Amino acid sequence: MGTLTNGRTTIPYDNWTAPHLNWRKAGRTDLAPTLKGCVIIAEAPPAKNHPHHGIPDGTRMIAISDDKDPAAPVLLMSRVEMTEFFDGVIAGDFDEFRATKDELDAAAATT
Repeated sequence: MGTLTNGRTTIPYDNWTAPHLNWRKAGRTDLAPTLKGCVIIAEAPPAKNHPHHGIPDGTRMIAISDDKDPAAPVLLMSRVEMTEFFDGVIAGDFDEFRATKDELDAAAATT
């Protein structure tokens, strides 16, 4: 069994397509009840026989999923790819995808 944490609380959690990983979600979200609809990430096992030639065996990988469904697809990205993405987020490259205040308020009202 894996876990899910928001940095304050940890609960048992498994994604059926990637069991036994220790998932993390944003610290602004609660775990009890679990606020569904959050992106979750976890350290994944090192790459082995990855289909992309740029991901050699042994590359450290990060798993990305969504906590709404314990069978949700899991994307595996290298730490280099994730670092490039995080740098883009910090630089504001994806600001147009942020939720509006109205969208955040509506989501909070449904939990």
